[in-house]
Amino acid sequence: METIGEDLRQMIRTPLSRSHVEALRAAGKVVTYPKGTIMVQQGERANRFVYVEEGEIEVVNPFTGERHYPSTIGPTQFMGEISLLYGGTASLPLRTAVDTRVIEVPRETFLTLMSQIPEMSDIIITVFAARRRRQLDDRRSGLYLIGEEADRNVRRIAEFASRNRLPYASVPLHSPEAEASAKSCAIDAGTPAVIFGSKVPITDATPDKIARLLGLNIDFSGDEHFDVLIVGGGPAGVAAAVYAGAEGLCALVVEDIALGGQAGASSRIENYMGFPTGISGADLLWRGEVQAMKFGARFAIPRRVTTLEAQANGVFCAVFENGQRVRAGAIVVASGVQYRRLPLERLADFEGSGVYYSATEMEARYCKDTEAVIIGGGNSAGQAAMFLSRYARCVRVLVRGSSLAASMSSYLTSRLEADPGITIEYNSEVSALEGGEHLESVTIRNAETGRSRKVAARALFIMVGAAPNTEWVSGLVKLDDKGFVVTGFGSPASPFATSYPGIFAVGDVRAGSVKRVASAVGEGSVVISKVWEHVKQNTT
Repeated sequence: METIGEDLRQMIRTPLSRSHVEALRAAGKVVTYPKGTIMVQQGERANRFVYVEEGEIEVVNPFTGERHYPSTIGPTQFMGEISLLYGGTASLPLRTAVDTRVIEVPRETFLTLMSQIPEMSDIIITVFAARRRRQLDDRRSGLYLIGEEADRNVRRIAEFASRNRLPYASVPLHSPEAEASAKSCAIDAGTPAVIFGSKVPITDATPDKIARLLGLNIDFSGDEHFDVLIVGGGPAGVAAAVYAGAEGLCALVVEDIALGGQAGASSRIENYMGFPTGISGADLLWRGEVQAMKFGARFAIPRRVTTLEAQANGVFCAVFENGQRVRAGAIVVASGVQYRRLPLERLADFEGSGVYYSATEMEARYCKDTEAVIIGGGNSAGQAAMFLSRYARCVRVLVRGSSLAASMSSYLTSRLEADPGITIEYNSEVSALEGGEHLESVTIRNAETGRSRKVAARALFIMVGAAPNTEWVSGLVKLDDKGFVVTGFGSPASPFATSYPGIFAVGDVRAGSVKRVASAVGEGSVVISKVWEHVKQNTT
């Protein structure tokens, strides 16, 4: 299956050419650092690109102060990680191992060079992506989670980091690793905790706090103006960001949980053109995010738009959940849909502790050697079943109807029916949940016979129905009776124009759209031509 970034241990490194180095030298300055100098601290803003001319730089373990990786950064190589593209923070400290001479280029100047010299940009982005992939694979990071298996709040941080492709290390309570890290922070090794670099545990850790530490969450003063605000970071929204940036529009993408939407939670997409061996939704969307950032698009996560106001001068004002606001010349509604919550008693008690709405590697760990139950008959449910069957003892798929023909692709149905580890039960539903602090069993009812039976299960995946995320825009644009955005307005009519000029809708949130990743990407890319026309018309 396709993944993001080459393997650093296998890839043949392509050094920057002499002309690239000269361009860096002309744009920056040469600096010499003595041995033992901390080049960047964990959590420090990524504000410069550093090219090594002479010497050696090592990654440092933030808890022990020792070298973190056997390999180092030497002459003709460069410091930096993917966070440099969006002005995030360093995930691990870096230190000179010997006296070192480097070329330093300020971030903004460096981004300009990247846009002017695509060959250099390709080399650097490939290495940055490979470094991120290595951190994700090795689980080496200064973001340290203790007791993920025992604490719902810690699991919430793990989910946020995992879905946003942020590297983190997770260790169980009372393990030697937990003991060592807890000792460095002077905390109880038997207490779940979230630690980030400074050796100080983060009290009451939330995704918002973690996003701020990593530079993902942007604080807005209210004066920021963007050409286009893209609300939603699924396939349609990220595609719109790529094309907006490529067309020179100043674009901001806001997403309230994690990039990818429902597609981002898909463990394997096999019917997206260009990836014959399949690709996970998270990898596909992360590729798009990096591509959009290369063109200058900005992302704010987690951020939720609560209100959209249309001002008299044709500018829109979006208000976030924290009261901050930004202005934009056009709006792209790409907020997608969310799985419906079933009216089950104690559902809220088990959400995050046995009840899940996505099936990624993180959730799969909780299914190992147990039974997993999936509610749903669409492609997402089918992909989840195939993925979870590699971890769970058995997977039970519950379908309310009597067939999958109308809701699931034929190739998926055939695979589910052929897999001995997967059972499909038609005309079935879950009627009750039981357990202590974690889900322990579900009651399954057959609608035809009326019979019910209890099944031991530690993981229930709910993938049914879809409610559009349109509350924030409902006062401005026309919605259909199900809450989806009606499009097809304008003169000449555009398939993505809403009833309010300057507001466009793409992807699953649009009434009548085809709920497929490929169509969402297509809509997000095509809509930008109309956005560009609207913005230019209103600024001339």
